Amino acid sequence: MAIPFFFLLLLSVLSSPLSSAASNTLSKGSSLSVENTNDVLISPSAIFSAGFFPVGDNAFCFSIWFIEPFCRTNCSVIWMANRDQPVNGKKSKLSLLHSGNLLIIDAGQSTVWATDTASQSWIELQLHDNGNLFLYDKEGGRVLWQSFDYPTDTLLPQQPLSKDRQLVSTRSRTNYSSGVYKLYFDSDNVLRLLYDGPETSSIYWPNTWLLTWDGGRSTFNSTRIALFDSLGNFSSSDDFTFLSLDYGMGAQRILKIDFDGNLRLYSRENGRNKWIVSWQAVSQPCRIHGICGPNSLCNYVPSSGRRCSCLPGFKANDHSNWSLGCEPKVNCSCSTDEISYLKLSNVEFFGYEYGFFPNYTVPMCEDLCSKMCNCKGFQLRFSRRYYPSNIPYCYPKTALLNGQYSPNFDGDIYLKVPKTASLSSSYRHVEDSRLDCSVEAVVQLNRTYSNGHENGTSKSVLWFACGVGAIEFLSIVLVWYCLIRNQNKLGAINQGYFCIETCFRKFTLSEIKTATKGFREEIGRGGGGIVYRGILSDHRVAAIKLLKEANQGEEEFLAEVSTIGKLNHMNLIEMWGFCAEGKHRILVYKYMEHGSLAENLLSGALDWKKRFDIAVGTAKGLAYLHEECLEWVLHCDVKPQNILLDSDYQPKVSDFGLSRLLKRGSSCTVNSRFSRIRGTRGYMAPEWVFNLPITSKVDVYSYGIVLLEIVTGKSPTVLEMEHQRLLIWVREKMKGADEAVDSWIEMIIDPKLEGKYDKAKMEILAMVALKCVNEDRDARPTMSQVVEMLNSAHVPCMSLSN
Repeated sequence: MAIPFFFLLLLSVLSSPLSSAASNTLSKGSSLSVENTNDVLISPSAIFSAGFFPVGDNAFCFSIWFIEPFCRTNCSVIWMANRDQPVNGKKSKLSLLHSGNLLIIDAGQSTVWATDTASQSWIELQLHDNGNLFLYDKEGGRVLWQSFDYPTDTLLPQQPLSKDRQLVSTRSRTNYSSGVYKLYFDSDNVLRLLYDGPETSSIYWPNTWLLTWDGGRSTFNSTRIALFDSLGNFSSSDDFTFLSLDYGMGAQRILKIDFDGNLRLYSRENGRNKWIVSWQAVSQPCRIHGICGPNSLCNYVPSSGRRCSCLPGFKANDHSNWSLGCEPKVNCSCSTDEISYLKLSNVEFFGYEYGFFPNYTVPMCEDLCSKMCNCKGFQLRFSRRYYPSNIPYCYPKTALLNGQYSPNFDGDIYLKVPKTASLSSSYRHVEDSRLDCSVEAVVQLNRTYSNGHENGTSKSVLWFACGVGAIEFLSIVLVWYCLIRNQNKLGAINQGYFCIETCFRKFTLSEIKTATKGFREEIGRGGGGIVYRGILSDHRVAAIKLLKEANQGEEEFLAEVSTIGKLNHMNLIEMWGFCAEGKHRILVYKYMEHGSLAENLLSGALDWKKRFDIAVGTAKGLAYLHEECLEWVLHCDVKPQNILLDSDYQPKVSDFGLSRLLKRGSSCTVNSRFSRIRGTRGYMAPEWVFNLPITSKVDVYSYGIVLLEIVTGKSPTVLEMEHQRLLIWVREKMKGADEAVDSWIEMIIDPKLEGKYDKAKMEILAMVALKCVNEDRDARPTMSQVVEMLNSAHVPCMSLSN
């Protein structure tokens, strides 16, 4: 009889932070009391609970949370009704009146929240397994009110964020009241993150210096709606999309705007695991506004986190609240004879500029700022926003807000300071000013209630509750001990099922180190990271790519995992999994025995037949990416180093760190714009150089350069060859030869072939290559057309005038 007892006890513990209730509905004329621990709603599959949740000392909010082990005050809350007006722990109720109105009454006296619904029909309050709490008219078959229409700081799968709603962060990790960060649709129909502080407000995502269309957003929509599905696919009406790092079925997910201002997608496999971040909007924490307050700097160090410090000549207003910023120790005079300027390198302040002045030197900027009494300093940098970009721009600042220190920032701030101030002429960012958040102040709510009669049995009930609690605690310890003993076995079984189901899994760092023997055998390296040979626990040979710890490494990692994880084609690299642990970002591929196309061209290991087959296979892989897969993909970095060869010399297109997804069903020639140049010099299409709209034709151009390299054996990046030098060389040979096609083909053919090649096949490769590298992108063929041309026994004459 002991086993059933503990099983029932475990169910009672897991069902609620307070206790459990069997029903998921509340009918007319019924209430849920804050004092009765059994007064909670449980969704049909015991995924969510709804009831009064403690948010402070004798303060409760009616909430919805995930059912989790040992969840009492630290549950995963996904919705709150009265987050800014918590109620008393005595006599407060949630009541569904006979009139159809659902309301929360504080201490039996005042109404703090209500749905303002009315119905004479039979209605019920129901909690669904998707986390939605709704008032349902059973007779009319319609929903009168639902929590999905009024999100707080969290979205659940299929819960829409509409134009009339917004997500608002909490005040802090433990203070659930409304904070200063918001996710909302702006008046231009673009989804944005906003810092809405007590004195200032500003948008910080997407980057304000980036034009809307350059950031891949569209203002031409009227729906203004965003949501994500159960697979982890987020989509917004402004064309912003992303995929969860663990894209696929089986995981619980929430999208939450955290108290620190970042928007994050969290995932976990079941209710017992911890939430892990599977996507976030802002990769640089210091780019979030309002973190360190005015006249201060934010500095992010991956090993120690984000820190705030005051500018030279300033002191903190409150060391326990850096959002209040700093104030000057000595006020600066308006007299030009009493001020000087202190240069702070690699420091940037957002906004609040008097204007911008091109081609200004430092003395000119100083003179400009000195004449304005309210000028706090000036930013000097080479701007990338305006043409020409090789001249300095001066930005006088009327306020020093949202400051950050970044070693990669190529500008300086010149701070206006009193001449009498003893400040160093060179400033180094201080990294020892941590925010003191060890103790969070408890705010006493100013509430008054009329006196009521004290229940004489309260002490007895309290002692009884303590006794029951002690028994529950001992029972929980025993049950949890049993669970821990079986945790490793269950984890291995679950992981096995996961691999059988998807053949794509997440590896631990320990597994990766064991497979590579401590990252011992290096087989390649590039700008994105180092590749090691490894043997997995199931004896498969893998190529394990350790991405660099730089910020772009994480961006490439997320792009590659979300892209390759769902691709399946014989000419695309097969990814077996990934590792995201701490600062490590690792990709696990199938090992390719013959390395890259670049290595084989250099060594002369490829005869003409292998070269032709590699050209065809690569074209098929790119055609699949552009036109056939579930989401069309621009590779953006097609080159021989990213074409790997298996044991049969079959090509596999790899390295999607610079890839870009296109919506399926849209044209591959849409005006898809990028925020930065992508690719490798020598293989990049002219569109990148001239800042033209980027389409799938950039991959066609790069593929054409690869074909020329296959034919000639010459790399466009060897020695000091500049962009298009290989192409110019081939065209010069073609124009300088006589009318016989064979003669110019023989002039450009790779000498490593020693004359052993099929001239017709090589002619096809050369002619297709020249067609692909046309400067006019509209004159280039699509990759599917390239495949047809290469597979054709007789290629028709093509115009090579360009």
